[in-house]
Amino acid sequence: MGFLNLPEGPVTLANATLPACVLGQQGDFTRGDLHIAEGRISDQPGQRIDMGGAMIFPAFVDMHTHLDKGHIWPRAANPDGTFMGALTTVGTDRTANWTAEDLRRRMEFSLRCAYAHGTRAIRTHLDSIPPQEQITWPVFRELRADWSDKITLQAVSLVDSARCYPGGPIDGIAQIVAQSGGVMGLVTTPDKDLSDRLRHFFSLCEKNGLEADFHVDETGDPNVATLREIALAVIETGFMGKVTVGHCCSLAVQEPSEAARTMDLVARAGLHVVSLPMCNMYLQDRARDDRSTATRTPRWRGVTLVHELKDRGVSVSFSSDNTRDPFYAYGDLDMLEVIREATRIAHLDHSDPDWLRAFTLNPALACGFEAPSLAPGAPADLVICKARNWTELLARPQSDRVVLRAGQVIDTSLPDYAELDDLMELS
Repeated sequence: MGFLNLPEGPVTLANATLPACVLGQQGDFTRGDLHIAEGRISDQPGQRIDMGGAMIFPAFVDMHTHLDKGHIWPRAANPDGTFMGALTTVGTDRTANWTAEDLRRRMEFSLRCAYAHGTRAIRTHLDSIPPQEQITWPVFRELRADWSDKITLQAVSLVDSARCYPGGPIDGIAQIVAQSGGVMGLVTTPDKDLSDRLRHFFSLCEKNGLEADFHVDETGDPNVATLREIALAVIETGFMGKVTVGHCCSLAVQEPSEAARTMDLVARAGLHVVSLPMCNMYLQDRARDDRSTATRTPRWRGVTLVHELKDRGVSVSFSSDNTRDPFYAYGDLDMLEVIREATRIAHLDHSDPDWLRAFTLNPALACGFEAPSLAPGAPADLVICKARNWTELLARPQSDRVVLRAGQVIDTSLPDYAELDDLMELS
């Protein structure tokens, strides 16, 4: 249950380390007191508990996940660690095994993990290739209702741009998304008619009052540059809804002048960028040496140009992405792990002091979730770590963290993987 015991009644968590950006201040962290009463942040002091500098975060937002794919690795491992290996393996498993019961149990397992780690809002992409959308979306709606008092859930359709044309599968998917209060999603591929497909996509969004979230350029091929076409389509159509673009990996291997032109358009279009550093480090630049069958050492980390985008005023976020599936063999929907690994992979240290926005305020803004807050009146949904500064926080996994929901300490025990063993026996 962690290192902190809270007494009954109003309390003051004194001498705590708090995220400056959430308090509307400059820098990364600041020392201060946090008052809690009746399940909310208060402006009135209570029984004083000296925190000794322990760090307190508002509960996390994880804005790019794949709950429907989660935990299939034991029955559907990626054969070679490549993107195509992942795509093919997931497609086979989806067709063979993704029943409503299978989805519900795996998705709920993931939610239990996220909740124990301190997450209170999740956006998940859902494979919506017909006929799977008729199975997955009803399960999602049930889970959203069942978990409404613990985690706010939002879903995005995941379908490739080849299915996006007037009268095509995307039209029916848009209706399901609208009826489910979801977000329209698309995986863009560099087709010669992509511009027309994007115009149809945004027309569907406008018709149904939907926002957009894209999987973009998840490749190390510098010639793949659909991010630029998305930005241009937003500008040319005047689309006013929020648009999120995820991955954007190829941007990092393009000629600097080409990448700069694209990033200028991204800033002009007001796109939200989400980087998935753990998954992309796992998948990108994985190859065999030309001279042998040995694995070649990767030459880059797979992440997009987060610093350069941020310098242009683009809202940049980081998120978990896949969990124990062919696209990423690891992970546990733990945003503290995302903070730790993103800092290391993308060199967020020795940089701007406000990168914490990319794990708190920015993802909430991109998704329209309630903004993380430590202001009086906000729910006392908190994650408390014994660590007192960045190096202590990132050096250890913070497995003794304390999670508060409505001011009460919750059980942070994680579900046992063995609970899913019978699902892994499917063919």
